[in-house]
Amino acid sequence: MTAPPTVEDWVSLRDRNSLGIAASARYFARVRSTDDIRRALAWAADHKVEALILGGGSNLVFAGDYQGLVLQVAVNGRRWQEIDRDEATLELGAGESWHDCVIYAASAGYRGIENLALIPGTVGAAPVQNIGAYGTELADTLVDLTALDRTTGDEVRLSRGQCRFGYRDSVFKHQPGRYVITSVRLRLSRTRALQLDYRDLADYFSNRDASRLTPSDVARAVMSVRRRKLPDPAQIPNVGSFFKNPVIALADWESLKQRYPEMAGYPGTESAKVAAAWLIDQCGWKGYRDERVGVHNRQALVLVNHSEGSGQDILNLARRIREDVFSRFGIELEMEPGIVGGPEKRC
Repeated sequence: MTAPPTVEDWVSLRDRNSLGIAASARYFARVRSTDDIRRALAWAADHKVEALILGGGSNLVFAGDYQGLVLQVAVNGRRWQEIDRDEATLELGAGESWHDCVIYAASAGYRGIENLALIPGTVGAAPVQNIGAYGTELADTLVDLTALDRTTGDEVRLSRGQCRFGYRDSVFKHQPGRYVITSVRLRLSRTRALQLDYRDLADYFSNRDASRLTPSDVARAVMSVRRRKLPDPAQIPNVGSFFKNPVIALADWESLKQRYPEMAGYPGTESAKVAAAWLIDQCGWKGYRDERVGVHNRQALVLVNHSEGSGQDILNLARRIREDVFSRFGIELEMEPGIVGGPEKRC
């Protein structure tokens, strides 16, 4: 069987995960095309090891070394398609930096993803989480994506509906490892309304005429707000929001709201989304720090790796936070990042 471009032994993943965890991959390969992916997966099958698809490592916790083959997807490319007076489709390779592509589209005058500026990671990772911020989700603009289906070996195109997007959710989370995303297509517009409803953005533009704002203006505002509230992973290792905002029954929301009138959340007709940061803050975790890991002092949703913390350190802290929130509010917090690797040692 033809080998993939290069397979390396015991490659450090510290600089390939935004938590800066000092884990290693038993085998590692960088793949730049669908054919590369096929050959790398065939190599893993021949050697009877599992394969992990890695983008920017911005939504993973390495609980230990990974004993299989890590494939870092480096499929690049940006291409405009189906351009008319108002709209255009932007095709992006899965290995592209998501933030760089947001700035690229906004600079070209196209609207739709500017609220998603400064979200770390690659384009290929964005559909997995259905990334979202400030009233916008990836699902709002995604037309379809191309992926390699590992169960059949076929290259497939999945529509937005087939991706089964939900709040920080998708088919890729329910069928982990099945698809290797290689490109996405987004439908963007020059005239769609800018999403400025979130308080932080409304406050930022309070003295500006909204009709004169550009997508680049909004992207810069989002970057300013995020930098004020969230730590830069390059400076303080983190994965952004570590927990999802829990969705609870409306009756439970109303009961809790009577006990905690100041509780932050977003009630709907049948359910309510509760601000996880508020729950964690109320339990006293905001700003917590031990000798290795902690909770950011400006955003309780963000767990940070201060000083050579391990994946187990992060997971133990997350467990303690979840237990406290459940004990006080009866609400189960769900982690956003996936957990990979284990305690096995090198041989």
